[in-house]
Amino acid sequence: MRKIIVIGAGFGGLATAIRLACAGHQITILEKREKLGGRAYVYEMDGFKFDGGPTIITAPWMFDELFLIAGKHRKDYVEFIKCDPFYRIFDSDGQSFDYNDREELILSEIDRFCPSDKRGYQRFLASARAIFEKGFVELADKPFLTLGDMFRVAPDLIRLRSYLSVYKYVSQFIKHDFLRQVFSFHPLLVGGNPFDTTSIYAMIHYLEREWGVWYSMGGTGALVEALGELLKELGINIQFETEVQEIIVDSDSRKAKGVRLKDATIIPADVIVCNADVGHTYLKMIKPNHRRKYTDRRIKRMRYSMSLFVIYFGTRRRYTGNRLKHHNIILGPRYKGLLKDIFHNKGKLASDFSLYLHMPTYTDPNLAPSGHESFYVLSPVPNLKSGINWREAAGPYRDTIMNFLEENYLPGLQEHLVVEHIINPLHFEDTLSSYQGSAFSVEPILTQSAWFRPHNRSEELDNLYLVGAGTHPGAGLPGVLSSAKIASDLIGP
Repeated sequence: MRKIIVIGAGFGGLATAIRLACAGHQITILEKREKLGGRAYVYEMDGFKFDGGPTIITAPWMFDELFLIAGKHRKDYVEFIKCDPFYRIFDSDGQSFDYNDREELILSEIDRFCPSDKRGYQRFLASARAIFEKGFVELADKPFLTLGDMFRVAPDLIRLRSYLSVYKYVSQFIKHDFLRQVFSFHPLLVGGNPFDTTSIYAMIHYLEREWGVWYSMGGTGALVEALGELLKELGINIQFETEVQEIIVDSDSRKAKGVRLKDATIIPADVIVCNADVGHTYLKMIKPNHRRKYTDRRIKRMRYSMSLFVIYFGTRRRYTGNRLKHHNIILGPRYKGLLKDIFHNKGKLASDFSLYLHMPTYTDPNLAPSGHESFYVLSPVPNLKSGINWREAAGPYRDTIMNFLEENYLPGLQEHLVVEHIINPLHFEDTLSSYQGSAFSVEPILTQSAWFRPHNRSEELDNLYLVGAGTHPGAGLPGVLSSAKIASDLIGP
């Protein structure tokens, strides 16, 4: 039995703690906030519950596995409901496209926009399956610790045309402009620009087709609570409102020997698993004299994901029954230009936007008082490297989004508004300790993927392991849960 500290109680930390506890180790989770979840935080206001983080479950079996290795069944703790459609996607004129895992529905939807793209979609799906089989089934839970690991898969990556962006890859098969957007937006769900992200991420569409898009009844917070119950049953020690200031390093062995908390308390450990943001981990938690690879210069030269502007709001009026579904994606009049503004143009906050509008009470009315509706609307925005002053920009940006929703999708919205809470890139930096206020840590471009990404076993310290969005394989719940499996396998029994 080894004493292992897990820093952070996001999904990566929780999953790793469960796996290591089941392997017989003594686990202590240190979480700086007052409850579990990390980015999957729950805001509760006047009878409303709002999921602060991920709301889309695309590989439910990965959660089932966490309970099974503890001899339990996930269904006894939390219920998953399959969404149908997975998403309703609107173009800038308000026309909608639905898709789920039934090919006949997708083909009929394509037929309404461009019948000639139906055959192209079938070719795209077959191609995406090959990427999925290699990129997820075979490699997602395998570590890339050496250059040799990368060389072994390089021929497959070339064969699968991973050097193309997702948008260019999709465009080989789909010709209609809006349909290209429909089948290329997925990198935005993990912090990537479809025009920059490696085509390996085209597999997300196939992953959704393979296992569905699911919702956790009670919200993602109910799933976090279920994992919390499992933690208690496994005897895992959890310390809330406990912020780690430093990972203490033994200079002779170049190994971590414990952590120093913000209140100066020192907790020794044999192994440390860090679920904190990668940039924050190396810049703030490990002193520069103990870092050889991840120097300040290298960390700052890496490309980080965009950030998010999110409005959580509840209404005294129900909108279920109009044209909105559970998951709604509202695309703006520009696609490539807007993404260029978000990812590449410093200091620019575009006047237009694309939105993800989440209406969980479509499926789960219990998240709001009777007769009320619960929402959040999310807009991808530049991270803090852009230099945008969010203390000045947040109010006008909020008004523009809410006015747009009222005029186009939610009539009478502001008259019926009951509660509201807003987060912007400053929240990601100040509260979540995310470098540059990025929402998904390291951007998923080809030169920051697999071996090129921060490793699951730290290159700096042999007994420090990294899990979460910033390490291999990347952001999104399947990626984060895969990182937990990699780290726990590397630590071993």
